[in-house]
Amino acid sequence: MRDFVYPAKLTAEKVGGFSVTFQDLPEAITQGEDLADAHEQASDCLDEAIAGRLTRIDGIPAASKTRKGEYLIAVPPLVAAKAALYLAMRDANLSNGQFAKRLGCDEKEVRRMLDPKHQTKTATIHRALRLFGQALSIGVISNAA
Repeated sequence: MRDFVYPAKLTAEKVGGFSVTFQDLPEAITQGEDLADAHEQASDCLDEAIAGRLTRIDGIPAASKTRKGEYLIAVPPLVAAKAALYLAMRDANLSNGQFAKRLGCDEKEVRRMLDPKHQTKTATIHRALRLFGQALSIGVISNAA
């Protein structure tokens, strides 16, 4: 099972607020005015980092174990679903065209499923993942440090 929940380090800054970094995604750096804002900014930052990796066709690392003092931040559901499909296709060594043939659709539809900016229905991605023997699941996490 692959989770798209990453540990984030929130560091109190001397001038106020918190900086946020992710050990698994060095490009994901943000800040918040207070703890609640830092969590919100962390979620947005993580969303953009994973979306950027999908767009660039980069690797998406598995999340590291949470260290003491870190917070768990979840990738928003739609981007997590798209990342799961991307990784399944990559693991199977399938191009968009090859996967489109398996799905019985146009390659353009597969590109939309993988496009982080396209509002694909999660049910569509769930059906696509079934071809890999996978399924989407939804969970709830606690943000306790």
